[in-house]
Amino acid sequence: MQLEVGKIYEGKVTGITKFGAFVELDKDTTGMVHISEVANTFVNEIKDHLQEGQTVKVKVLSLGEDGKISLSIKKAQPAPQRRPAERGGRPNGGAPRGDRGDRNDKRQGGRPQQGSFRPRRDDRPPQDFSKNPPPIYDPNQNSGNADFEDMLSKFKASS
Repeated sequence: MQLEVGKIYEGKVTGITKFGAFVELDKDTTGMVHISEVANTFVNEIKDHLQEGQTVKVKVLSLGEDGKISLSIKKAQPAPQRRPAERGGRPNGGAPRGDRGDRNDKRQGGRPQQGSFRPRRDDRPPQDFSKNPPPIYDPNQNSGNADFEDMLSKFKASS
């Protein structure tokens, strides 16, 4: 069988491993579908999507010089339909990202949503450092505190 990259063929699943599935296209030609090319959703267990002996449509992704054939099941299927988002709103009907009132992007329990850092929006004026400047560190100035070695030796002596 003469295969062409980009063409769709029908084959039979002959083996399933943790990393992919082997698909026999004819008696002398077998290719592999990597786990990431099995379905349009996350695949944890290939056996949840495929069984040995199942007939599937596959698209040839590449033909290696070493004879390896890379296949894809998900690219042989039509693209999944996406629902158009409402203008200015969230696809699930929620409020737009910047218009959530006083919630400050927190869910129930008071914890911020993971990966959604936004700086606080409040009406405080910026701090004026001309009237009250921040302290400046001077390594030569004695802070009045004993250094770590002195504290450690006093602790050892007292214990």
